[in-house]
Amino acid sequence: MSTADTSECAACGKEGSNGLRTCTACKLVKYCNVTCQKSHRPKHKKECKKRAAELFDEALFKQPPPREECPICFLPLPLIGSGSMYRVCCGKTLCCGCIHAVAEKDGRCLCPFCRAPECTAADGEWVELVKKRAEKNDFDAMNNLAYFHAKGECGLTKDSGKALSLWLRSGKLGCAEAYYNVATEYYTGQVPGGNMLNTKHYWELAAMGGDTMARDNLGIFERNVGNIDRAVKHFTIAAGDGYETSLKPMRDFFKNGLVTKDDFEKVLRAHKESIDEIRSDQRDKAAASCDRFRYIK
Repeated sequence: MSTADTSECAACGKEGSNGLRTCTACKLVKYCNVTCQKSHRPKHKKECKKRAAELFDEALFKQPPPREECPICFLPLPLIGSGSMYRVCCGKTLCCGCIHAVAEKDGRCLCPFCRAPECTAADGEWVELVKKRAEKNDFDAMNNLAYFHAKGECGLTKDSGKALSLWLRSGKLGCAEAYYNVATEYYTGQVPGGNMLNTKHYWELAAMGGDTMARDNLGIFERNVGNIDRAVKHFTIAAGDGYETSLKPMRDFFKNGLVTKDDFEKVLRAHKESIDEIRSDQRDKAAASCDRFRYIK
């Protein structure tokens, strides 16, 4: 039995396509019930594990989802943190160019999107607004709230457990950065009993969601353990998504004959195209006015 559309139970041979349950790990076989699945496990285990690993890699090495756009200028948001800012008043993440342009035009510190007065993390009101947005499943709000719980800032009690819980919820709702933050907690030893496997797992979840720093870290991890082919795939995706840091290992691989000239040139072109997509005169002007608006590394 090699496909999930079979109409027979892999254990007992009973027919009945409507009532059979597909193996959730490999999608290759079906069973009548848990009893049949357990009895067939010794025979199926090796094939199941192999196919599950293949399916995971297919998901892991897919091109990342399209980057979120600024809701004002509709250009992809920059990768680095200073290139955009989350606005708790409306729950929108805006690019540095639009924020600077509006501030320069009216000088009133209004939100460029909803025109509400600026509210910063230093304000007590900001924390309350973030809490309310987090209660409504705003994953960016959860991500921010978790960060301040982790650091014990903005009047919040330092609580690593609460921070981790918020980040995990945020990640499940679609925030790739939240999964990266979970990985960082494991990597830095903030989670009792954590190890490098936990770190790698959350880097992988973050990378599949489009987090390029997580993707670059996976490339470093695979390179360090000798999995050059996997490292090349990670660095290729990260560099092609505009992550400057991933170009250096790709350059080193090319110099050492581990990457062909054609493949290296493709990475360089993809990186340039990604950077060109986020460039604008408005963003360049903002970056020139203040380093906190820098949007290209």
